[in-house]
Amino acid sequence: MAQIKNNYQFEDMLQKHNLKKTGPRLRVLSMMYSKNTATSQPDLESVMNDIDRVTLYRILNVFEEKGIIHKVFDLNGTANYAVCHSNCQENHHHDEHLHFNCTACKNVYCLNELNMPRLNLPSGFEAQSFTLYASGLCPKCSKKQAAKVN
Repeated sequence: MAQIKNNYQFEDMLQKHNLKKTGPRLRVLSMMYSKNTATSQPDLESVMNDIDRVTLYRILNVFEEKGIIHKVFDLNGTANYAVCHSNCQENHHHDEHLHFNCTACKNVYCLNELNMPRLNLPSGFEAQSFTLYASGLCPKCSKKQAAKVN
């Protein structure tokens, strides 16, 4: 789950990445850090209807380039965005964690606390990124399903 930050921390984050501190950028950061799931651009558009689609696209794109957020795909192939941990850098993400797609609520979760297996690739192969997906029921949907059965 993303750690909630305040506007001063968001301003510092933008400054650290050599980005102007604009209202829309600060609002997108605040929204992204308030969620415990990845979110898509259309979802952001629906709650940030005063930020036009092109501006939002550019914000998400520059945040991804700078290592502030990373892209993860849901079961339908839609790009979702989640907050990066501090070890992500500009143009080099370290999002080697499990991405869990809930088949019921359709939310995408980054499960950072899991230890990922080491990749032992054959000679000559060099991994530049690693993405692992799982799908099933999240705890909330699993509870709902168990309640229906009982």
